[in-house]
Amino acid sequence: MAIELPSLPYSQDALAPHMSAETLSFHYGKHHAGYVKKLNAAIPGTQWADKSLEEIIRGAEGGIFNNAAQVWNHSFFWNCLEPGGGGEPSGDLADAINRSFGSFAEFKTKFSTTCATQFGSGWGWLVKKGDALEVMSTANADTPLKHGVTALMTIDVWEHAYYIDYRNDRAAFIAAVIDNLANWDFVASQL
Repeated sequence: MAIELPSLPYSQDALAPHMSAETLSFHYGKHHAGYVKKLNAAIPGTQWADKSLEEIIRGAEGGIFNNAAQVWNHSFFWNCLEPGGGGEPSGDLADAINRSFGSFAEFKTKFSTTCATQFGSGWGWLVKKGDALEVMSTANADTPLKHGVTALMTIDVWEHAYYIDYRNDRAAFIAAVIDNLANWDFVASQL
């Protein structure tokens, strides 16, 4: 079964000025597409050839795992963003954040710090573990699917996610995502 590159849920210029069309062209069109291409080249003739992306992630190792997880992580990330997003969530998601972190401001501080301090390449995540929400980071291609928690939101903190628009200011990119691009409806739907 071939793994497909999912379509973006918006046009490549829809997230500007917080994420430029140039960034999306490279990030989605080169990096994400590249992981799909490498995964599809690696799985024929293996036990993973007829498996779903999630099954590959849960069982594979090495290059097959890395490419599969990066396909999933990126696909999830695009859905965490929307034009005109950001601000604060409402409803059940807001209640869950308040129960787990005390307030949205406390969550934002913890999530931003976790994302900003991920050493090297990786991801910052809001996850659900049992009845509580937690913040975690994963290095490289690692993903919550390998850790028995439910991913709710992520921010890609690999340099290719922000370097064109923010150079080395990872913190400014993280703030732009939370304040201006976060798709809280999608995050809430993962609860």
